Amino acid sequence: MTVDQKLSALRAIMKKNNMDAIIIPTGDPHQSEYIAACWQERIWISGFTGSAGWVVVTSDHAGLWTDSRYFLQAEMELKGTSFVLHKMVNQFGAQYVDYLAENLPSGSTVSINGLLFSRSAVESIKKTFSVYNINLNHRSDLMAELWKNRPLVSDSEIEIHDTKYTGKEVSEKLDAVRAGMTAAGADYHLITALDDLAWTFNIRGRDVDFNPVVTGYAVIGREASHFFVSPGRVGSKLKSVFNKNKVKIHAYDDLISFLNNLKEKETILVDPAICSQAVYEAINGTVISGGSIPKSLKAIKNKTEISHIRNAMKKDGAALAHAFQWLEQQFHDGRTPTEVDVVQKLAQCRSNQKLYQGESFSAIVGYRDNGAIIHYHPEAGKCKTIHPEGILLVDSGGQYTDGTTDITRTFTLGHTTEEHKRSYTLVLKGMIALTLARFPEGTTGMQLDTFARQFLWSEGMNYGHGTGHGVGYFLNVHEPPQGFTPALSERGKTVHTAGMLTSNEPGFYKEGEYGIRIENLVVTTPSGIPGFLEFETVTLYPFEHALIDKSRLTKDEIRWINQYHARVYATVSPLLKGDLRAWFKNKCRKV
Repeated sequence: MTVDQKLSALRAIMKKNNMDAIIIPTGDPHQSEYIAACWQERIWISGFTGSAGWVVVTSDHAGLWTDSRYFLQAEMELKGTSFVLHKMVNQFGAQYVDYLAENLPSGSTVSINGLLFSRSAVESIKKTFSVYNINLNHRSDLMAELWKNRPLVSDSEIEIHDTKYTGKEVSEKLDAVRAGMTAAGADYHLITALDDLAWTFNIRGRDVDFNPVVTGYAVIGREASHFFVSPGRVGSKLKSVFNKNKVKIHAYDDLISFLNNLKEKETILVDPAICSQAVYEAINGTVISGGSIPKSLKAIKNKTEISHIRNAMKKDGAALAHAFQWLEQQFHDGRTPTEVDVVQKLAQCRSNQKLYQGESFSAIVGYRDNGAIIHYHPEAGKCKTIHPEGILLVDSGGQYTDGTTDITRTFTLGHTTEEHKRSYTLVLKGMIALTLARFPEGTTGMQLDTFARQFLWSEGMNYGHGTGHGVGYFLNVHEPPQGFTPALSERGKTVHTAGMLTSNEPGFYKEGEYGIRIENLVVTTPSGIPGFLEFETVTLYPFEHALIDKSRLTKDEIRWINQYHARVYATVSPLLKGDLRAWFKNKCRKV
């Protein structure tokens, strides 16, 4: 069916079920950002493939709400359909709910699938709708009637993430979770987020593209733990680990009945922001609302993890050197590769590195005006051919058994204009300023974000995304809770603590012309001053010399770049040979 045919069929189902509107999120039962194919309802109904957005369908309107990262992408993907793009000013807001409240008549009923919305989201929607006498039905699943033959959830065997990489046994992690439960006065802790589950049990899977997670739930008790997953996926080695740690295996769908059978006086700690409404209302015990304990614990990388992360960055830098030298050679030989060719070459070069497991996200390779589409993903047959001129933005990353990488570099492929150099240098200055920030313990991401924007702001420039996000350890490349953002969101409010791994990625985008972004990953570390923290840069790849306007740099900024380039070369060059090493040495030269 076409998008419009799907809309017509959905409206017929809505009418049959007496529903005046439906909200279809980007979501799964675990409130994941990246979701398995079987839950991609919003993509299926609208054709919009961005990682964030909400669809609202009424009898006479079909709208897609998304934020500024996806405006250009959404316009392209919705073209030729009945969907109307609604541009969200605040990516953490719920303007689609406001739209329904203001446009539906009193007494209307809105349908949502309670499995795909968190408890917090449902309560917020109900609060808004109550003012307008609009009903919310969160126990309907209209899309199940429409979308037949969905992809199935993975049934592959779960992989064990070895202790030599994790630095902690499952028993140690369960002890840490239980310590948090005791502090909260909880008998049980419900774990719904897939990356929290993976971290707690030292497991990894291939259920979701790019994110090495396993589809399941866990309930941690004071003595025993309960893992809800397809039992056939648990191999003998993992069963042995679970038996040793009193982890009982249940079928995935048995979670609801387990929660139904809790005693009323038993307390269970639940994070309402990441627990679906359908799961939440199944709980018979006494709920204690609080944050996910594993989410906070896994954000702070231990010494073993940080050591492995540094090693993964060396390999990643070497892989990028191979890929970008290849790109230059293509132009030298008179060839013109496409954006997709670069995506494939990056993956190939990373795959030659030890312990490589796959990409950490779908690489963003944006040539010229495509670089201004913040989360652009090239497709074969639709992407640009790259010529030795203009600006190229490349944002990519790899999953290795010993770490997750995420790096952005921007290149000039021919004549460089003063405007390009000005924009690039202002972005670079902001990235350096955040890198060199020294700040007191208790500082939040919102406070730190301004370091990266100050030079752009001084010349009336800005960018419409956060400056950084938490990064997992052979886990999700976008990992809460911390980050750098001007918004009063979880990322903005979270205090940065020693051991956190976060991206530092300011940018500037001129619609219709070019995009510039520079991204390194940094680890928060204690500084030499008691009570203060700073950042260690772990990403290892040089900056684009031809785009740097040295006259705009201070002596301290030049010194930092030169020291960074020297460290990059000393660390990565042992993994390179012959002409490639000489080529890389030139890229790492002093400014």
